[in-house]
Amino acid sequence: MLKQRVITALALLALLLPALFASNPWPFMGLTVVLIAAGAWEWGRLNGMPAWLAWSGAAICLLACAVAEQLGWVQRTPPLVWLLAGAMWVLLGAWMIQRGVAGWGLWPRGVRWIAGLLLLTLAWVAMAQAHQRGVNFLLSVLVLVWAADVFAYFFGKALGGRWIKTKLAASISPGKSWEGVLGGMLGVLLVALVWVEVDRSLALPDSSFYSLLFAKGWWVALPALLFMSAMSVVGDLVESLVKRSAGMKDSSGLLPGHGGVLDRVDALLPALPLAMMLVFWI
Repeated sequence: MLKQRVITALALLALLLPALFASNPWPFMGLTVVLIAAGAWEWGRLNGMPAWLAWSGAAICLLACAVAEQLGWVQRTPPLVWLLAGAMWVLLGAWMIQRGVAGWGLWPRGVRWIAGLLLLTLAWVAMAQAHQRGVNFLLSVLVLVWAADVFAYFFGKALGGRWIKTKLAASISPGKSWEGVLGGMLGVLLVALVWVEVDRSLALPDSSFYSLLFAKGWWVALPALLFMSAMSVVGDLVESLVKRSAGMKDSSGLLPGHGGVLDRVDALLPALPLAMMLVFWI
């Protein structure tokens, strides 16, 4: 299993890194849209859609991303779109976690399917637009999610259940604790402070997400970063909830040793549109 994980991770890096730093944005956009389409296929399977509809979902997602690009949304999306995307994630995420696994199955299957395709499309548009703003900006958002996840894991392992006895979401993800969430938030704040200092010292041509927030003042940056950290947890919990509802351990086996595409990008799905929402509205 470890060998599979390493080989898969190296193969993905070999594809993504050259595309990420290429002067032309099309390699990155093309590669990531394929990954998002794969996630759309997985989403259809997780929601019990027939095989032909799961594949149709991938095609619909590709088409929707292409239309968004033709409309110029990759360069500049109407700010209202990000506000609506943010509202969907906050309200839908809170509702799903509050209702639990059983509540998800009460939604009509077609509604669940279409909602997921819409959110996947918006996540790709946000990623492509973040890349257009600069590699420094995109990486800062990605690292925010990874830092929240890594710090949450280690804090949860070391302190989970010691301070707060109540589990975060026992019926959805029994291993997650409030101590892990708080540790993830602390990790995000530490990474942000270091990143801002690096931005200042290197005078990079494009600003990071953190520098843009702190330029508005710490009283803006602090709640925004805590919010982003919390929403990355929501993305993780939402995917775990959907998998439990479907009776699946992984979203698919597309990435040997890592599960499926959705297993790797679940926390990014809310984080990317929300980052763009904060940049435009703050």
